Amino acid sequence: MNVYEAVTSRRAVRGFTDRHVPREVLERVLCAAAWSPSGSNMQPWHAYVLTGGPLAELKKRAGERVAAGDPWDEREYEMYPPALKSPYRERRSAFGEQRYGALGISREDWEARQRAAAANWECFGAPAALFCYIDRGMGAAQWADVGMYLQTVMLLLRAEGLHSCPQMAWSVYRRTVAEILSPPDGLVLFCGLSIGFEDATVDCARTGRAPLDETVTFVDGC
Repeated sequence: MNVYEAVTSRRAVRGFTDRHVPREVLERVLCAAAWSPSGSNMQPWHAYVLTGGPLAELKKRAGERVAAGDPWDEREYEMYPPALKSPYRERRSAFGEQRYGALGISREDWEARQRAAAANWECFGAPAALFCYIDRGMGAAQWADVGMYLQTVMLLLRAEGLHSCPQMAWSVYRRTVAEILSPPDGLVLFCGLSIGFEDATVDCARTGRAPLDETVTFVDGC
């Protein structure tokens, strides 16, 4: 698979089989991803990979919180600006309509939306998950570095025939994740990343992208 194929075939998959993901594949991906760019080579990411019993325990504890109706942990960073302006507001709205529309869930059916969202904390059935942290003292540029690292990981997973789903949703269950991982003080959980082989029987709508002239401006020379 070439780079273009990896980029265009990558998507947030929300249905995985329980097929085992070999440890050596994950190690190969993460060793290569370490070459992701970062300002002054700071490499500000801290990744934990969960499989087997520890991941099952995390899913169990998160599921218990969902069932008990526990409130979310307070956010340590702002997922989205509170007042999105155009065109970002419309793009986010269109995503929600497509995502829940594919599941047959209407905008007004809040309970059904909540049930669908709860699948996040099952990792959509994935047998492996990565949890990415960043030091609390880092700035916006280092958060961008972490994003480049995660994109590199996701593309390398595609090269291995695997799929993934980045999930900021885990940040609101960060205390439960910390119970399993015991990360050092001072780290902020940015997101989880479910990893595995796609379950082709699960309907997974592919979101579109804005036309090039909406996001790119060419300034040509003479």
